[in-house]
Amino acid sequence: MARHAVNMGSYAENITQQLAAYSSGLKFQNLPGEIVLVAKQCVLDGLGVMLAGSREPLAKKVISFVREEGGSPKSTIVGYGDRTSPSQAAFVNGSAAHALDYDDVLRPLHGHPTVTVLPVVLALGEKLGVGGKEMITAFVAGVEIDARVGAMMGDKHYEKGWHATGTVGTLGAAAAAARLMKLDAGQTAHCLGIAATQAAGLKCMFGTECKPLHAGKAAMNGVIAAELSARGFISRADVLECRQGFADTQTDSFQPHEALEELGDVFHTLDVKFKYHASCFGTHAMLEALATIKKNPAFDPEKLERIEVRVPPFALDVCNIQEPRTGHEAKFSYRHSAALAMLGEETSSLESYSDDAAQRSDIVEMREKVFISSAKNLDRYASDVFVYLNNKTVITEHGDMGPPVEDFGTQGEKLEHKFRALAKPLIGHCNTNQVIDAVWSFECQSGICTALSGLKIA
Repeated sequence: MARHAVNMGSYAENITQQLAAYSSGLKFQNLPGEIVLVAKQCVLDGLGVMLAGSREPLAKKVISFVREEGGSPKSTIVGYGDRTSPSQAAFVNGSAAHALDYDDVLRPLHGHPTVTVLPVVLALGEKLGVGGKEMITAFVAGVEIDARVGAMMGDKHYEKGWHATGTVGTLGAAAAAARLMKLDAGQTAHCLGIAATQAAGLKCMFGTECKPLHAGKAAMNGVIAAELSARGFISRADVLECRQGFADTQTDSFQPHEALEELGDVFHTLDVKFKYHASCFGTHAMLEALATIKKNPAFDPEKLERIEVRVPPFALDVCNIQEPRTGHEAKFSYRHSAALAMLGEETSSLESYSDDAAQRSDIVEMREKVFISSAKNLDRYASDVFVYLNNKTVITEHGDMGPPVEDFGTQGEKLEHKFRALAKPLIGHCNTNQVIDAVWSFECQSGICTALSGLKIA
């Protein structure tokens, strides 16, 4: 049956179709070397947080549900070795990958790209038996759609209370799935429509098990969208820009030019930022500033009286839980992270954001010295920190996680170190090396099986 949709008017012409044509037509040979490198870094980091997150209680609840539901054994659940349907595997792996909130972020998206795109690439790549080059290309397609749709939605989508990882991330997941399944531009446009009508995720869920669920559902719904589109399922091919469509209903800052500007020439995958602290990315500028302050010769921990942290206004609704009671809540608490830093606790350690840490008396006591306020002049990824000592000394420092990375080689080394720290305790030295080697040579691999085989926890 021919596909069509009634024209209900639009704010900009053909955004959905142009993005669909771009992502469906992306070729590995047209990807710059730096893009391939960063994509592989995303894969390695994503596998590490996915593996570690698979041991979290919320992941165990999701896999328990999936096991009871059952599914055709075509795709692997990382950490367990179970094989189930691609959509179910993407659901579990996406939820696990975001369980620790230790995964990468992308500014134009206002969220986390890899946790929704990589589970799709793993699940469908394994099912279809495609090689590493195709999987890298699909991954980049998904991240680029994430970035462009996220930028198109502007700040108001996120500020209103939508969790862009779950909403916009569904579209990136769908684009990756469509590219792996070799859907043409028309099919991909309908795939994006099917994805958009499923997209969801509320920021009020930050600090609960539902935040990681958003990533899992986005990945799952992306697979469903592509599978349905491949079967001729009818959607709207202008869902991003049409009246009562994705932008019209979910943002007051629609910026259509952001979706298409320099399409094909500029790759936003290079803008992915990785976490080296196991907390919300909004806390990282503060933590970097505190680390610098602690090296200041004037700093004396015995004289610490008060810490003031100024953050962008929007951040007060993101990671400002004043009295975290659980490890999940602690990841979204400036006060908790600042207390960890002042006490010399390792903020890259998962244990620093456990339920026990959230209630530890010395951390709770230190949190009482931390005060959070907002400043309109601060960039999204910046913080100003003021440390007051009882000898009337005030040490100030500005932290900013916004500047682009220039040394991708050092970034890769840091990510390999992070992966080893997450993976080695769970899968051992040999399997850890196997996965690292497979990812760094991913474009030469015939598929993902070599990496996946090393990720099963005994």
